[in-house]
Amino acid sequence: MDDIDRKIVACLGQDSRRALADIGGEVGLSTSAVNERIRRLTSGGVLRRFTVDADPEALGAGVLAFVFVGLAPDAEEAVFRAVAADHPDIVECHHVTGAWNYLVKVRVGSLAGVEAFLDAFKQRRLIARSETMIALSTVVDAPFVPRRPRP
Repeated sequence: MDDIDRKIVACLGQDSRRALADIGGEVGLSTSAVNERIRRLTSGGVLRRFTVDADPEALGAGVLAFVFVGLAPDAEEAVFRAVAADHPDIVECHHVTGAWNYLVKVRVGSLAGVEAFLDAFKQRRLIARSETMIALSTVVDAPFVPRRPRP
């Protein structure tokens, strides 16, 4: 990857639907050269997907919570990971160091949704303890990509 590839990735990161000619004008390449670089970046795994940035509020997911999770002593970690990977409210899930096992980023429609989220994991005996922080506002945010429609 060179500096032009990085500029192309940055342009696509701002708007993945941007015209190749516009990107070419910004990086100093022809449309076909930009297209070829994007093809190479995609096949090489640098560009993993092209997606959208949706408004979480408009999609009924206006509450953002960060949940530190401590697994139950008898919980199978593979089961927790599988449930987390399939859960529509989980935006991100990270295995972390320190006193907690996981840090989970959750988007739900209400505070009751946060409680329901936690209850579902507790009922399955996957988590023994948790600490939840609600985001009051966001200064820098990653694009919101709904994993699947909420019921």
